Amino acid sequence: MTQLRIPTYFLSHGGGPWPWLKAERGAMYDQLEASLHDVRRELGHAPRAVLMISAHWESDRFLLSSAARPPMEYDYGGFPEHTYRIHYDAPGAPALAESVREMLKRGGFASDLDAERGFDHGTFTVMHTMYPEADIPLVQLSLRADYDVADHIKVGELIAPLRDEGVLIIGSGFSYHDTRAMRSGAGAEVSATFDRWLNDTLVVAPPAERRRHLVNWSAAPGARAAHPREDHLIPLMVAVGAAGNEAGARVYHQSDFMGEITVSSYRFGAPVVERSGE
Repeated sequence: MTQLRIPTYFLSHGGGPWPWLKAERGAMYDQLEASLHDVRRELGHAPRAVLMISAHWESDRFLLSSAARPPMEYDYGGFPEHTYRIHYDAPGAPALAESVREMLKRGGFASDLDAERGFDHGTFTVMHTMYPEADIPLVQLSLRADYDVADHIKVGELIAPLRDEGVLIIGSGFSYHDTRAMRSGAGAEVSATFDRWLNDTLVVAPPAERRRHLVNWSAAPGARAAHPREDHLIPLMVAVGAAGNEAGARVYHQSDFMGEITVSSYRFGAPVVERSGE
């Protein structure tokens, strides 16, 4: 059977271990949860493996989780005790990790394998919601701590062939990430302003212009207020690089997250199975 090219995604992953906090958070995450279920549906058959670029892992060089059975990283604080006993028991994919390392090496990027790294909440919240069976091999790719946009786009370009091999590439971050403003109720206008720019850049602009805009993202309206530290935006760059010249589409949009924050997620490339209305 011919392997269809899998689209890439930039997913806003929510806050903390939210799938395990429904009793405390009520309906806050219902729209995000529904959008992740829709992503699974539009992918059709399960991918052969997932390569996750999480905002919650960075290093001085690119690292790849290479354990056959990765542990968990409870990289949050102040949550109920039961959220520190969560397990997402998906297998790792050491051979895929080594293959990606070789791709990056050929492209001139220093990278290493990390056999100790576990799944952080930028990874396991998304994957648990989409694939609760935890049966899809999963590798994490770190950010490089300098946040160089052009280099992260280039990394995406280097790993793009994986899409034709059944590997799903996901950048897991947040389209708006000023947690202090979220909690204080001060982020409504800025999040909406930056979200409009982001959608124009990712969906409306031609791909060549899309890349140029992203390299200069900090000049966008509300950019530094929306991302005082760009760790949650940089996974987008890898997803866009792996997308090449394929079109972007918004797959999640909410203007009342935490009451008034605007957040979005995006797909790049055609879905394997069309959603109704697309």
